[in-house]
Amino acid sequence: MRAAVLGKPVGHSRSPAIHNAGYLAAGLGDWRYTAVECDEESLPALVEGLGPEWAGLSLTMPLKEAALAVATLVDPFAAAIGAANTLVRRPYGWHAYNTDAPGMVRALLEAGVSRTPRLSLLGAGGTARAAIAAAAGLAADVTVYTRRPEAADELRPVAEALDVELTAAPWSAAAEATAAPVVISTVPKGAADHLAMADFSGRPVVFDAIYDPWPTPLAAAAQDAGCPIVSGLDLLLWQAVDQFELFTSTKAPVAAMRAAL
Repeated sequence: MRAAVLGKPVGHSRSPAIHNAGYLAAGLGDWRYTAVECDEESLPALVEGLGPEWAGLSLTMPLKEAALAVATLVDPFAAAIGAANTLVRRPYGWHAYNTDAPGMVRALLEAGVSRTPRLSLLGAGGTARAAIAAAAGLAADVTVYTRRPEAADELRPVAEALDVELTAAPWSAAAEATAAPVVISTVPKGAADHLAMADFSGRPVVFDAIYDPWPTPLAAAAQDAGCPIVSGLDLLLWQAVDQFELFTSTKAPVAAMRAAL
C-alpha cells in the first residue's frame, strides 16, 4: 500500500520519516510513504490517476483548499475550516479530512491546556483557520492579530461555523497577545520576532507553528520566561498520527513516530 505527502515545495517534508517509522513499528511492511511535488493545477489529474494501491494523501501548501475540490466527500469539520490536509481513499472515492486542528488540540493537551477562556492568534492564513477550530475544542474566545485588517474578516466564516467568538485586533497591538493564557502564532518566520520583547509574566502557553528554524525568537523568549512551549514539530507529529490511523485503520505507534521526527 502507498501514501504520500503532496505540495510544492515538498522536498523538505519530514512526513515520510514519521509515517515510514510508524509503518515499521506497526509491522506494516508492505506500506510505503513518499513525497510528491504537486501544485494546485496538477492536483486533480494526479489524484484521478492514482491506482488502488494508494490509501491516502497528506496535503501541504498550497493544496489544502484545492483538496476540497477533488474530494468525493468532505468531512463537515474540514468544510467548516475551509481546508483539508488529508485525503483518504474510501469505496466511494476520496474523503477529505482536516487533522491539523485536532493535532493542535492534542499538542496543547500535552502542554497542559484542556480548556481556556481566551486565546490569542497571530496571523490569518490556513493554519490560523485550524487554530480557530482548535479554539472551538478548547472552549476559547479568540482575538486575532493580523497585518492586513481585512484578513480577520476572511476568518469570520470559519469562526461563525464553529461557534467561536472572534475579535479582530491590529498588528500594532500584537504585544498585547501575551496577556491571554494561550498564544498561537501562525505567521511566517521573522514576522513575530519583535514579540520576543513582549511581557510573558503571565506565563502563557506559547504555540509557535514554525519548526525551522527553531527556536524562533518568540519561542526562545517565552521559554526563558518560564512559559510552556509548543512547536510546529508537535503539530506535525499529532496531525500525522491522525493521518496514520485514517490511512491504515491501525493504532499509531506514537513513540516510534516521535523518535523519527
